[in-house]
Amino acid sequence: MSSAVNVLEVRDLVKRFPIRRGVLRRTVAQIHAVDGVSFAIRSGEALSLVGESGSGKTTTGRCVLRLLEPTSGEVRFQGEDLLALDRRSLRRIRRKAQVIFQDPYGSLNPCMTVGAIVAEPLVIHRVGSRRERAERMEELLRLVGIDPKVSRRYPREFSGGQRQRVGIARALALDPSFIVADEPVSSLDVSIQAQILNLLVELQEKLRLSYLFIAHDLRIVEHISDRVAVMYLGKIVETAPTAGLYRTPLHPYTQALLTSVPEPDPQSKKPISLDALLRSDPPSPSHLPSGCRFHPRCPVVVERCRSEEPPLVDVGDGHFAACHLVSAPGII
Repeated sequence: MSSAVNVLEVRDLVKRFPIRRGVLRRTVAQIHAVDGVSFAIRSGEALSLVGESGSGKTTTGRCVLRLLEPTSGEVRFQGEDLLALDRRSLRRIRRKAQVIFQDPYGSLNPCMTVGAIVAEPLVIHRVGSRRERAERMEELLRLVGIDPKVSRRYPREFSGGQRQRVGIARALALDPSFIVADEPVSSLDVSIQAQILNLLVELQEKLRLSYLFIAHDLRIVEHISDRVAVMYLGKIVETAPTAGLYRTPLHPYTQALLTSVPEPDPQSKKPISLDALLRSDPPSPSHLPSGCRFHPRCPVVVERCRSEEPPLVDVGDGHFAACHLVSAPGII
């Protein structure tokens, strides 16, 4: 893809966390949280990053926005190299790239009213007069389905779904073009999840937003994504247009994730748990296995998998997979 059509380009992103021990706090090992991740997001597109807890999804999202400093790699937002920007230049970019956090309880200041929370980005970036900020705050609350009359209330007076709507309104305050949505519905009741997802889809269409949508539940991302990237132990193991990934998953890990997704039909067969499908727990990200990182858990492992790491190869129609058996789809 050319940078002219991409709002975001990530190349060989790496993030490692040192493990320090002893009185002198010497580094004895490294946690490979993100290890050579590359992807691009077009304007108006939603790319979902999925995988189990500990796969590196959230770390990737935070490194993209430099909420965490990457160890190495390249992140280009609208053609600018984010990792080369100084603090002042990065502040300018913050107006165009925002985040919706996972926890609607912990991400809102309990000492501020929801009106002040939504207007805070405008205050920080010195946008508009006090009256203009108040008008913008009311507009944003209406946009996410909250009556501006309750703007003087505190977060504790709202439900989880309402709090997440406040968080979304805050993320939209500076009129961004790109949003990292870090598991924005995972802590909400199932009945509320659909409402928030529908709101995010409506906002994307109305405001022409681009999303990096982070989730562990494949049921959720099917309806909000244009493309899906599956992460395992810090690497992307498969990526494809959404319909293609759900129709023909190629990597054994993706197949296991899809097989374990429960069906909404009470008459359907009970799904098999991910633990039952796979052979063991995930290895430690500080002691990665040789060869393919998935081979200790893979139900179709061959000898080559134990010694040779598979590259992410193009199998056509925008579908990429990192598996030595990629030529044999449907192997689970």
